[in-house]
Amino acid sequence: MTEGLNNFFSFISTIRVQDIIDILIVAVAIYKIYILIKETRAEQLMKGILAIFFFSIISDILNLYTVSWILKQAWTAGFVLIIVVFQPELRRMLEYIGTSNLFKKSFVDLQYDAAKRNSTEITRAVASLARQKIGALIVFERRTGLNEVIETGTLLNAVISSELLINIFIPNTPLHDGAVIIRESTIKAASCFLPMSENQSISKELGTRHRAALGISEKSDCLSVVVSEETGTISIAEKGELQRYIDVETLEDILMKFYNVNNEESVNDYEE
Repeated sequence: MTEGLNNFFSFISTIRVQDIIDILIVAVAIYKIYILIKETRAEQLMKGILAIFFFSIISDILNLYTVSWILKQAWTAGFVLIIVVFQPELRRMLEYIGTSNLFKKSFVDLQYDAAKRNSTEITRAVASLARQKIGALIVFERRTGLNEVIETGTLLNAVISSELLINIFIPNTPLHDGAVIIRESTIKAASCFLPMSENQSISKELGTRHRAALGISEKSDCLSVVVSEETGTISIAEKGELQRYIDVETLEDILMKFYNVNNEESVNDYEE
């Protein structure tokens, strides 16, 4: 045990400040490249390259000479193919790096951009549904997992978009009945069944969607957004309480706060 600790501290003592800077530069570069290629054809190509690299190492360890030779040839041809096949993507990537403030954006800025996009897309969908008086129920997962609820619906794992949310709730479509569950920036599932609230003091004029929104908010720390199909009004349910007649601007503020890094405070702070 003592020898192991001595070796560890001996290793630590050999690390220079330049080594730390070197590692940080490489880590930042890899992260920025990943952000650029995320959800593009290049992302799938990178996965293939990593797979070849992994198998190349394994073949060397196991002394699989033929496999190792083939993989090395694949490496040589692979870089040529990358330049030829992905020339437009590479050109756009280099143009983006040269003309944008890519390396000036902090992690907080990137997180804010994602929060703004998500809240805008959801608000646009809810506003459209409210204008058309199309009933909707959207549940936003927080720390308490909603896997049991997700399993009752249809799994989507889709990127948040206003068009998709609107299409889900169009009457007489396969997924319109039930709730949509959103986890971070992903629409996890649609047509999910929620537990009904057993609160006897709920107004009799409230329908199934509002009672379901209250029910799930009583059993978890989620945030629920409801659109009434009778009146088109927007409501928010959280911690077993319902806020009705939410306007579009307030809804977007609430969603921005929900997606913000510092979203520990209750959205009930918006209640007038």
